[in-house]
Amino acid sequence: MTLRTGHTGLNVTDLDRSLAFYRDVLGFAPLAEGKEDGRRYAFLGEAGGDGPVLTLWQQARDSYDGGRAGLHHLAFTAGSVDRVREYEAALRAAGVEFAHEGVVAHQEGSASGGIFFHDPDGTRLEISVPHGAEGAPAPHASAPTCGFF
Repeated sequence: MTLRTGHTGLNVTDLDRSLAFYRDVLGFAPLAEGKEDGRRYAFLGEAGGDGPVLTLWQQARDSYDGGRAGLHHLAFTAGSVDRVREYEAALRAAGVEFAHEGVVAHQEGSASGGIFFHDPDGTRLEISVPHGAEGAPAPHASAPTCGFF
């Protein structure tokens, strides 16, 4: 058996702010929350699902640093390119800045693509689809879009 990702844990600087973003903007359901001082966390996923998809841990002092070893970006998959565009609209309404304008291809001529943006702590995020982005521009002709944002 090949290992698969179970859930992803992110260190955050402000649990309330991050919980609001992932819950209210991206639609994750809170599954459990720890509120004890010095041990605040939230498990997020799909209500009635198989368990947490994402865990937020309030234990970071500084925002995300893409220049350090560790997480490069966190990618979510949507059911359709229309759903990706719905997320894009919700993110824009929340004032989120994007790395690229609109849905972009993962590479030149690719059917896969999505949107690339940052969470409140600057963690790089992607919402994409495996197909449906045919004809979307590729920001980098010679490298995968998800690699450099």
